[in-house]
Amino acid sequence: MVQSSVLGFPRMGVNRDLKKATESYWGGKISQRELLAEGKRLRGEHWKIQKEAGINIIPSNDFSFYDHVLDHIQLFGAIPEKYSKHNLDPIDEFFAMGRGLQSPHTPEAAAVDVPSLEMVKWFDSNYHYVKPTFQDGQNFKLSSNPKPVAEFLEAKEAGIITRPVLVGPVTFLALGKADRDQNVVPISLLHKLLPLYEEILVKLKEAGAESVQIDEPCLVLDLPPKVRNAFKPAYDKLSSLGGKIPELVVATYFGDIVHNYDVLPSFSSLHGLHIDLARNPEQLETVIGALGEKQLLSVGVVDGRNIWKANFKKAIETVETVVQKLGKDRVIVASSSSLLHTPHTLASEKKLDEDVKDWFSFAVEKTKELAIIAKAVTDGPASVREELEANAKSMEAKATSKRTNDPKVKERQSKITEEMFNRKSPFPIRIAQQQEKLNLPLFPTTTIGSFPQTKEIRIQRNKLTKSEISEEEYEKFIEREIEDVVKIQEELGLDVYVHGEPERNDMVQYFGERLTGYVFTTHGWVQSYGSRCVRPPIIVGDISRPAPMTVKESKYAASISKKPMKGMLTGPITCLRWSYPRNDIHQSVQAEQLALALRDEVVDLESAGVYVIQVDEPALREGLPLRQGLERDNYLSWAVKSFRLSVAGVQDSTQIHSHFCYSEFQDFFKAIADLDADVLSIENSKSDAKLLKVFVDEAYPRHIGPGVYDIHSPRIPSEDEIKDRIEEMLQYLKPEQLWVDPDCGLKTRQWKETKAALTNMVNAAKFYRQKYSKSS
Repeated sequence: MVQSSVLGFPRMGVNRDLKKATESYWGGKISQRELLAEGKRLRGEHWKIQKEAGINIIPSNDFSFYDHVLDHIQLFGAIPEKYSKHNLDPIDEFFAMGRGLQSPHTPEAAAVDVPSLEMVKWFDSNYHYVKPTFQDGQNFKLSSNPKPVAEFLEAKEAGIITRPVLVGPVTFLALGKADRDQNVVPISLLHKLLPLYEEILVKLKEAGAESVQIDEPCLVLDLPPKVRNAFKPAYDKLSSLGGKIPELVVATYFGDIVHNYDVLPSFSSLHGLHIDLARNPEQLETVIGALGEKQLLSVGVVDGRNIWKANFKKAIETVETVVQKLGKDRVIVASSSSLLHTPHTLASEKKLDEDVKDWFSFAVEKTKELAIIAKAVTDGPASVREELEANAKSMEAKATSKRTNDPKVKERQSKITEEMFNRKSPFPIRIAQQQEKLNLPLFPTTTIGSFPQTKEIRIQRNKLTKSEISEEEYEKFIEREIEDVVKIQEELGLDVYVHGEPERNDMVQYFGERLTGYVFTTHGWVQSYGSRCVRPPIIVGDISRPAPMTVKESKYAASISKKPMKGMLTGPITCLRWSYPRNDIHQSVQAEQLALALRDEVVDLESAGVYVIQVDEPALREGLPLRQGLERDNYLSWAVKSFRLSVAGVQDSTQIHSHFCYSEFQDFFKAIADLDADVLSIENSKSDAKLLKVFVDEAYPRHIGPGVYDIHSPRIPSEDEIKDRIEEMLQYLKPEQLWVDPDCGLKTRQWKETKAALTNMVNAAKFYRQKYSKSS
């Protein structure tokens, strides 16, 4: 028979149960025992869902209280000394690495003050993983109660034999980095790490595991020779263990692996190989040719990255092609990747129009799709005739729906000219006019946009949704919040203010709700990092802006501010990438539609007296195709043009800012420069300041604000710590270029820590302002 498999299941639960439990634990509202019990309940519930759907191969060890890579950091004892020296309880040490820890001295315990480890995007998804950080002389040690074994046994006790999931040894090392001031090359540690994989696999075999999924997604990347060459010794060693360990299935996803064809023989003696055919179906024939004589192929035909129903006809045809070449017993029907990137279940959505809802499939529904496809191939289409007919009707309804096409939008796109992509004058002329208008000091300070979203803000927003207060009452409440935020910024001494975004639920959803072409879920939450969940909008049709979206709040904020007010918008690529995009037209078309809508908003903000406008593009790096080549070049071309189209309608004296997550710009620096933003703010507090050298090497002429402290952690950086960061930055940037700001928005933080951190930031900026004023 053709078996069905899920590579991983969402962790949060149907009602974001894990988020609520972890945040309650951090806040001291529940005990560690209660937290662990909730984790066990969720795992059991998720295994049961998959079993009842008819899934044959169910994963374990895909659950995490924060991040699965962080789980492996702790599993292998790759814990930096700044955490291990405090002898924290394992779960508290785990969270300290994920989010930092700042606790005062008590009679029972010494003071702890540690930042979090660096967190970056998981390949080109919107999920963040914690980056392994290695030391010179790094050693590894398996934890005393290995999580993969414990969770396998937990499922076994519940009557479910699972397939444990491990991040592969090559990917674990390849995605890591040397700690600051360390010279270790992570992949050189393979010989030290492999014995721990042997040990954990032997333990899993002894526990009763029949097979183990080893995730090696770095195979879809352009790999340095040392990493490419690491696969053969790693998997030769694991293969040599034979019956001492479970059967191994190496899983790849998010791209094709054909360019690493010479690596594939390294896996030929293993039980199976998984490939992502939702993303790259063209790799199938080549991969089949590289399989071992008895090796299984797991085909990812149900997309783990989007919410559209699988096209059963196409999926079944693909699987049958594989079956004809390999036979049914050598084929597994699988999700393309973990379902971590999809919401929990469509059953929770009570407000979606039924015609549109019929186009979607969330994690629970995707497990059923996999079982149906496997059954159709095993027992024939007649065994699932009703399901196939219903699916065909859904595909036809979506393809012919009038909701997807707006002739007016297409007409406007056809009238775009080259002049619309360019500002009126080059940067030197613009910055002179902006300085005259804004009168900013050296080392100007600002924030990235949002301020803490308090419980009271959420309560009032919820009351409006339930019609318990009027629109007018809600607007008055928002005005009072804006007044408070402006006053706080005055007291802090910031130089460019923001209105705080109290009216916004999410930086993409807020805009999507004010644009045509979008639909929204009420429970479609997905994990972004740790306990942070987002509810991505869904693009179902052509996009336009019926009316101004942010002008009212920004205009009011500017009217009560003594200093420049910054208007805050989310850029076209981020609106696209942090939504579920349409799968019937190219993403470049959707980005252009978003850019035209935002262009109208930017011009309206300027007309309303807002002369600093930030158009955030944190997802630009995330959307970058994973490999060098024509696909990447084409993406950067249309992504940059979309940004420029959105901002180029303003006067030279209006200052355009943009914000980006992460400082890994080396691969596409030219595109960053081509955006032509007047001020670029980047997440940088966890990165080595040496990464800023690219701005020097490329003679970047415009202004830059590398983040000086991490906003993902509640930890408060000291003034001296921020001064040190600024000093490092000044090794690479000119004083007249440098802005001082946090890493990102402050929405998820509390007011007490926010004020304290910003006070230290402003004081540090004033120190350098005074220092360089004297020297000049």
